Amino acid sequence: MNGNNNPGETYLTRRVLSMQESQTMRISGLAKQMKAEGKDIISLSAGEPDFPTPGFVAEAGIEAIQSGFTRYTANAGIPELKKAVVEKFKRDNAIEFSPAQIIISAGGKQTLANAILSLCQEGDEVIIPAPFWVSFPEMVRLSGAEPVIVPTTEETGYKMTPGQLEAAITPQTKLLILNSPSNPSGVVYSENDVRALMKVIEDREIFVLSDEMYDQIVYGGVKPFSPARIPEIQDRVIVSNGVSKTYSMTGWRIGYLAGPKWLIDACAKIQSQTTSNANSIAQKAALAALTGDQSIIEERRAEFEKRRDYMYGALNDIPGISAALPEGAFYIFPSISGVLGKTFGGRTLNTSTDVAEYLLVDHFVATVPGDAFGAPLNLRLSYAASIDELKEAVGRIRKAFS
Repeated sequence: MNGNNNPGETYLTRRVLSMQESQTMRISGLAKQMKAEGKDIISLSAGEPDFPTPGFVAEAGIEAIQSGFTRYTANAGIPELKKAVVEKFKRDNAIEFSPAQIIISAGGKQTLANAILSLCQEGDEVIIPAPFWVSFPEMVRLSGAEPVIVPTTEETGYKMTPGQLEAAITPQTKLLILNSPSNPSGVVYSENDVRALMKVIEDREIFVLSDEMYDQIVYGGVKPFSPARIPEIQDRVIVSNGVSKTYSMTGWRIGYLAGPKWLIDACAKIQSQTTSNANSIAQKAALAALTGDQSIIEERRAEFEKRRDYMYGALNDIPGISAALPEGAFYIFPSISGVLGKTFGGRTLNTSTDVAEYLLVDHFVATVPGDAFGAPLNLRLSYAASIDELKEAVGRIRKAFS
């Protein structure tokens, strides 16, 4: 070994060194550590529903264990689950796929990583509107490609415009990543929005990776629209989804990807040499989730909507904070520009990371800084918590900035 104090800088690859640690995981980890120390932490940082996995889904997992369904499955997923995914796309999204166009993976994260690693390499560019989910740029960097970030603002409803997309395209552009409903902003691209963006790339060899993980958690009659529904570009659209958010199954780790068969085959090749099949027991549970009683989705969606409405009103009552009304997911993404540069409790808050750390360490409320999402003037708060917890959290935030 050489004398370098940090061998990682000498021996690790450029790919790893160029990646950032997930800020959502870091803040969640700090919050959990403080909780373990006996601090009364209210966590609005985690991207997971607070509802339990539905009973009939958990039972299917137990039944899988008891019946001995604990061996390797087909690498790309059990046939009956792939068929259920095909039916889900037809039922909920009005998209036609065949089972050969589906792969089941260990969570939505793996489906996205597989797709990006299959399509992108050194010399390629990937367009990502900001605010973005934290892992998109890092997955792109891992593939060797370059993320091209297109900033959006509260004024444009945190949506990328066709003009912005056109301006970001170069001869190196390989992929556009769209996430609707959005984590972190809760924004939903309407059918008109999606059609206008797809018009820009219709005659270009650019692929679209559409992350639709929150497609069942939308409010006020809003309907997400998948770019895979547009015939002119359908053969260049890859759709990622999973059971994590809709069915409160984050820890079960089941995601699924749909797209052109040649691309799904490539994802299967990567998966066969990295993880092999997704968890066999979780696949049976996911099958039960997709084919069982769907009324639980509406019950939980309605509860999220009440919480959203409360958070929207309460946060906008705090001086220095302004929040747009989210149309989907279970996050609210207020602008904190009114408190940046000011001093509270002896701390000067210059960045959203400063704000998040101040709220956690001094007021025991865990949030995620907008810096992590490419939106340095914002803070992400998850309202996947009870109304009582949300009221207590907002009270603490109000006090923190008074």
